[in-house]
Amino acid sequence: MEKHIDEKLQTLRHSCSHIMAQAVQQLYPQAKLAIGPAIENGFYYDFDIEGVTLSDENLKEIEKVMKKLIAGNLTFEKYVIPDVEAQIEEFKREGEIYKAELLEEHKNDNPTLYLTKDKDGNVLFNDLCSGPHIESTKEIKAFKLMSVAGAYWRGNEKNKMLQRIYATAFLTKEELDEYIKQLEEAKRRDHRKLGSQLDLFSVRDEIGGGLVLWHPNLYTVREEIENYWRSEHRKRGYVIVQTPQLAKSKLWELSGHIDHYKENMFFIQKDEDSDEQYIVKPMNCPFHILIYQSQRHSYRDLPLRMAELGTVYRREKSGALSGLTRVQGFTQDDAHIFCTPEQLVDEINEIIDFVSDTMKIFNMDFEVELSTRPESYVGELKNWDLAEAGLKEAMEKRGMKYEINEGDGAFYGPKIDFKVKDAIGRTWQCATIQLDFNLPERFEIKYQDKDGSLKTPVMLHRVIFGSMERFHGILIEHYAGAFPAWLAPHQVALVPIADRHNDYMEAVYKKLRENGIRVIFEEKSESMNYKIRDYLQNKKVPYVLVAGDKEIESNTVAIRKRGVGQIGEMTIDDFIEKLLKEIKTKGKEEIK
Repeated sequence: MEKHIDEKLQTLRHSCSHIMAQAVQQLYPQAKLAIGPAIENGFYYDFDIEGVTLSDENLKEIEKVMKKLIAGNLTFEKYVIPDVEAQIEEFKREGEIYKAELLEEHKNDNPTLYLTKDKDGNVLFNDLCSGPHIESTKEIKAFKLMSVAGAYWRGNEKNKMLQRIYATAFLTKEELDEYIKQLEEAKRRDHRKLGSQLDLFSVRDEIGGGLVLWHPNLYTVREEIENYWRSEHRKRGYVIVQTPQLAKSKLWELSGHIDHYKENMFFIQKDEDSDEQYIVKPMNCPFHILIYQSQRHSYRDLPLRMAELGTVYRREKSGALSGLTRVQGFTQDDAHIFCTPEQLVDEINEIIDFVSDTMKIFNMDFEVELSTRPESYVGELKNWDLAEAGLKEAMEKRGMKYEINEGDGAFYGPKIDFKVKDAIGRTWQCATIQLDFNLPERFEIKYQDKDGSLKTPVMLHRVIFGSMERFHGILIEHYAGAFPAWLAPHQVALVPIADRHNDYMEAVYKKLRENGIRVIFEEKSESMNYKIRDYLQNKKVPYVLVAGDKEIESNTVAIRKRGVGQIGEMTIDDFIEKLLKEIKTKGKEEIK
């Protein structure tokens, strides 16, 4: 049923893109059409419009024309092109150079046009398309044009820059309204905007795109998460290591990355007169294998679980970079597990437990995908089949629901991807388990089995957060910048009612600091109410403590809680005890 709805919606959206193209050509007859596919949350169409730069006002005009066309109850009709060469020439005469190019490529694929006709059967518009389409425009009940962006023809920066109109359509107006509402909420939570507002991070041209400066506020959050990460890994039987930032190219030749990942790697020439080349590491795995190789291992040593917060660098096109979620330098919470085939399913289950336990802390659910063998793969087919079967067995044994993503595995092995859901229902790729029979064979790593024979261990690649940069970007948006007390850069802010109460607050400040609580106390000239509002709403501090004559006399503080308001008075010792419990339980026991 779900798949049927998706296909119906995709067909609706693609049909709506044709109506949009028709409206654009009605308003701008010089417009040349490129492509207009349905995408995950809507559709787009690329146009070459000489002399016109589309604006938001233009989009409103295009919407008006679309509504008129839709009201005319136009029909869509499939038309098999009888003479492809003649049609190519006709497109060229009309100036439709992009259609002509596409038709030339697909001339042997029984190409079709889709005609838009009025109620009298007159053809008003045609577009090169394989379909399918809805029967008529009366099915289009809810659509909206969203934005304009530049897009190179075929995604190649050597080609002409076209204008891309992004839009969306839904089966009902209620669904469209809900989607627009979610977009507005996502805009409010945008980690790039909050990153500036809350002084969390920055990216500077002087350094380079996708290379992040972590400011003290966000690094405090990261430090807490790293502390959790290290503690949990040691509890779960991992050893923690650290490896270099670069290595000779021969290491990456041996690992196979040169053959399969070269375009994403940064190269360094050691000396001008030397052929010796180094590569800044895009992955941690070859280093962990070398650590494994440094000792002899028997079956009794396995599983060996090796973890690293390893910073890696991968080349990305500048247009693809975005805040913390798409970067060139990032720290993976990486781990590699070396085990026997018999231990494989149990190890996968241990990782799934780790992911589940961790995401619960952040109140995040997740969906699971199994990605299978891609077209370009390394290793033997039988090993791929064994690997995929092992991942399926682990998930099915625990009754997990999962989708299969055919052909989207890594070149060295299949993988399980965990897509976490944030506070507004968006999914983000985070944790991954990748099974690898290839690298252990390439590096010829062994363990001695019970019968004395040398065997090749199975290798699991695994991350929980994915990358620290991306996960923190997700967290900022998940919490809308309002981090829970255990993570908050400042857990408490102090506000004296008048200057004469500063000394009392200074003593409170010292006591909080002595108990490891992150507290801010600034002597400002603004009013008490302004300071309280600024700390709770703008700086998003979880707790504000207020003190005046009454509180000094009773040796207490008045407590304001973010998102709640006043929650009463307490002695400072009681407040510290309750806050430390909230921090230790990661919010399970909050101050009320």
